[in-house]
Amino acid sequence: MATTYGRPYYRFSTTLKALNISFDSILPEDILNYDGDLILTTRREAPIECKKPMLHEDIFEQHTTVIYGLMIQKLSLGYEQDLVIGIDPGQIIGLSIFYFGREIESSFNSSVEESVLHIIKVLGGLRASRKIVKIGNGNMSIAKEIVTMLNLKFCSSFEL
Repeated sequence: MATTYGRPYYRFSTTLKALNISFDSILPEDILNYDGDLILTTRREAPIECKKPMLHEDIFEQHTTVIYGLMIQKLSLGYEQDLVIGIDPGQIIGLSIFYFGREIESSFNSSVEESVLHIIKVLGGLRASRKIVKIGNGNMSIAKEIVTMLNLKFCSSFEL
């Protein structure tokens, strides 16, 4: 992480800690000599030419899961360039998200609408050669509700 600005530093460090990712803090002028794999910095402090993968402060507009996915994408970690979202419908909705062959989220939610909105943010925030949504057969009425909401809110044609 390379920034001298307080707010971006705080947001970068908080996000990385939430993702349980260790990081180094360096000055922006040391970016070109840094031997790490990924640089997080502000657009104002980024060097004009840099061969290292870089993410800027605009990533904070995304959900933490999408930020983690963007890091994996920048580092090209994994073999499959697929985004796979597994949904276990029930009173508590289970969600498992795999990107580039790595699990980037495993969570539970009690609200169908919140789950669908989160899925849409992830689908819209990450690029992939294929985006696959798999819905289990736990509670079929909730599964149908999820499919209907995904079709309405994502303007797509999901089927069970």
